[in-house]
Amino acid sequence: MVTPPRHALTQRTALPFFDDAHRTLAMELETWCAAQPPHAHHDADAATRSWVRTLGEAGWLRHAVPRAWGGVRDVLDSRSLCIVRETLAWHDGLADFAFAMQGLGSGPLMLEGSDALRAHWLPRVARGEAIAAFALSEPDAGSDVGALTTSARRDGTDWVLDGTKTWISNGGIADFYCVVARSDAHSNGARGMTAFLVPADSLGLRVAERLEVIAPHPLATLRFEGCRIPDTHRLGAEGDGFKLAMRTLDIFRTSVAAAALGFARRALDAALAHVTTRRMFGATMAELPLTQASLGEMCTEFDAAALLTARAAWQRDVAGDPRATSEAAMAKLAATESAQRIIDQAVQLHGGRGVQVGQVVERLYREIRALRIYEGASEVQRLIIGRAAVTEARRTTE
Repeated sequence: MVTPPRHALTQRTALPFFDDAHRTLAMELETWCAAQPPHAHHDADAATRSWVRTLGEAGWLRHAVPRAWGGVRDVLDSRSLCIVRETLAWHDGLADFAFAMQGLGSGPLMLEGSDALRAHWLPRVARGEAIAAFALSEPDAGSDVGALTTSARRDGTDWVLDGTKTWISNGGIADFYCVVARSDAHSNGARGMTAFLVPADSLGLRVAERLEVIAPHPLATLRFEGCRIPDTHRLGAEGDGFKLAMRTLDIFRTSVAAAALGFARRALDAALAHVTTRRMFGATMAELPLTQASLGEMCTEFDAAALLTARAAWQRDVAGDPRATSEAAMAKLAATESAQRIIDQAVQLHGGRGVQVGQVVERLYREIRALRIYEGASEVQRLIIGRAAVTEARRTTE
């Protein structure tokens, strides 16, 4: 792999948001990443499996699992998740994807699984021996999670699942799915949902369709048809599935911002390398005022998003706010939206080369787009932030 310029992340970990353990993590992971051979992306399934195995063997997946089941810390550390994701995203989008989904995919299990389920699956997740997936979205229930219709009905000591889940990351290659289904047929909205762990080889579960997107990732539509799951595979209390899903997303949402920072930083580095060597009108592009103005805007947007991301992670880890919902929403919104603009400008600075297949900025242009949608689209983040502001204003005036 390529070694990035020594700036950005290494400088930011010197800020008070981080401690020595974070600074060591950033340096050690960067050194490791730079030594890794490239992973071909023409087969996203194979590349993702390879990254899960490689990251597990090297010990990096231990940051996605609590210490009791083979992890590094007693509870997941948001700042560590952000450092890992930003570093991996700079190098390879599928490496970041593989790491992130091990954490997100096993998040409901980590939070509310029985000791037996945790002991069986989480150490394997940390070692890269089992691939995790989180099955929440449905054809008509994406941002509006309350609209999901996949059902779970009791049958003796079992549950029977019926319905469809789609846009499921790691769908088709996962070893288990954490699934949220409606367990109360008479409820609507966010009420009456329950979460379950469903092994991939469960009878009644099949991969109905593999989905292809502009930046190749393992994605699939899953079909549950009389899929029988024992009550011991229930995650958390009956009816608490929506809350569990939101708690899981709250943990990992800030790390989505960090992944966006990794993509944006790689684009900015590529743009700087290009403009300092590309000659135009008798000078390098870097000497032209329009280029400098573009770079100035890109750098400012990047640093603003990076500071919001660090604050949100610190808020959860240190300030005692286990959700930091509004701060995480601000970080995700700012980082993903600004990364889209930074990468777009990097493509523009490259000219025709920027849209040539195989160029770094062309790949980043495709990879960044999904981050503005998954784990809460930008429009949803704006609503979260706005509602929080209104609530705070009412509280202070009462």
